[in-house]
Amino acid sequence: MLSIDQLKFDEKGLIPAIVQDFFTKEVLMMAYMNEESLAITLEESYTCFFSRSRNELWRKGETSGNRQKVVEITGDCDNDTLLVKVIKNGPACHTGSESCFFNSIYEDESQAEFDLETLYSIVLDRKENPKENSYTNYLFDKGVEKILKKVGEESAEVIIAAMKGSHDETVYEISDLCYHLLVLMVEQNILTSEIITELSSRHKG
Repeated sequence: MLSIDQLKFDEKGLIPAIVQDFFTKEVLMMAYMNEESLAITLEESYTCFFSRSRNELWRKGETSGNRQKVVEITGDCDNDTLLVKVIKNGPACHTGSESCFFNSIYEDESQAEFDLETLYSIVLDRKENPKENSYTNYLFDKGVEKILKKVGEESAEVIIAAMKGSHDETVYEISDLCYHLLVLMVEQNILTSEIITELSSRHKG
């Protein structure tokens, strides 16, 4: 087990800390720690950094409420960078984005990743930045009763497809259900991380 004394802090007494979502593996942010903030992080099990701009300790979420529960901290091969895996309670970025890394510079579209978190982000963007003729915006405009009605309809479609024993049709209907559930989650301000945390607690129980 690596100790704080074995870490290599720079000439200002700082070490970079890369913060990663424990469940989704998404890189959330990069900040700096000194020995004191790292000790506080280990003691309290929530991230505490050192703000270079304010020259003071900074407990993540002390103002926004978006705290980060620490699950694991690992040093790299040179012991001069930390990887901090967390369960986040809200967006990591001060802009409101789930991650600080959203300014695309290059992306190979043939290798683009897609998962439920990506789809959630797309649905959220539709709500915040409506587009004409968007079905997602149509649902938001109609309100929660319409969204709930669609969730019910799609649930029934999944049952019907599964009862028929059609693999492809069941996959199709489950996909529709997942999409409408994500619309409901955005409407209700429920994060995917909250669902994962709940499922994880049940699994451990």
